[in-house]
Amino acid sequence: MAQGVWGLKTIFVNLYFIAEPDGSWVMVDAGLYGYKYKIKKAAEELFGQNARPKAILLTHGHFDHIGSLKELAAEWQVPVYAHPLEFPYLNGKSSYPPPDASVGGGAMAYMAFMYPKKPIDVSSNLELLPSDNSVPGLPSWKWLHTPGHTAGHVSFFRESDRTLVAGDAFITRDGESGMAVLTQKRKVHGPPAYYTSDWGAAQHAVEKLADLSPEIATTGHGLPMKGKELQWQLDQLVKDFWVEAVPDRGRYVHEPAITDEQGVVSVPPSVSSPVPTVLAAAGAVALAGILFAALKSRKSQKHYSTGGAFREGTARPFRHRPFSHNRVAPGFPPGIDPEHDNPIEHTNNYP
Repeated sequence: MAQGVWGLKTIFVNLYFIAEPDGSWVMVDAGLYGYKYKIKKAAEELFGQNARPKAILLTHGHFDHIGSLKELAAEWQVPVYAHPLEFPYLNGKSSYPPPDASVGGGAMAYMAFMYPKKPIDVSSNLELLPSDNSVPGLPSWKWLHTPGHTAGHVSFFRESDRTLVAGDAFITRDGESGMAVLTQKRKVHGPPAYYTSDWGAAQHAVEKLADLSPEIATTGHGLPMKGKELQWQLDQLVKDFWVEAVPDRGRYVHEPAITDEQGVVSVPPSVSSPVPTVLAAAGAVALAGILFAALKSRKSQKHYSTGGAFREGTARPFRHRPFSHNRVAPGFPPGIDPEHDNPIEHTNNYP
């Protein structure tokens, strides 16, 4: 990978350790729940016994990026930095806009109705990212606001070697496919569709990151990519975003969720999933078995590094999609449905 950057995968999501020349380091994201000891072991292998970061930086607060956060922040007693629009999901005030299994595309999407939705509370460790875009503990890096997947999503960039930690603003494998978790085939994709609540903002985020011309990109899901292969595919994603990244159907395709510093204000109506819940649950069990078998066979694998070749797949045929110029976003300022969208309570009881 890039100098001073190491990645660790917890089943299907990545977290990162980033070191400075003086030996200090930070951790970006915190993987899935139940991986505290694996994360600590990896940190000690890299930085020595009882190693402790200067800070934990969050790209965003979805369950797969903060699963081990509460335990590690409490044990290490270090600050946790995030964008202010992520705070309500990290201080217990609000659940995220509900995930959308109706986007389809594979097992990871069909299982979205099962994913944890409630916020966590790490308010005793929580700090705002600096307003000047500097990164605590990493003086050679800057953070960029890259909303869309979530309202407060951020990415991290080191100008000196053009290294990008993109989070889920874009990813480097198929985000909806369960099989892609196993194969890890490298290809630039848009953000995971089942959790992206504002597609217009997501497009602009990808454009912002492509404009950086990153030499190396690490993401929340998938293996690192680099060089011309990365830059060409990222440019293609920008060009074809509304055809390739945005699903044909979905709760947030035509209208985004509305959120603020207090959490969710309103969400569009739910869309029925093309796969019945009972079949999705059965698929989840099958996928869990496949993942368990894969994990056993790869037990000796620890950290990953850049490498391998990419074979471009066959382009999908053009289909009717909700392009940005005709994207419907009614209700500004958004109306509040008191039965579902109480901005005071900020519950997750959305239809």
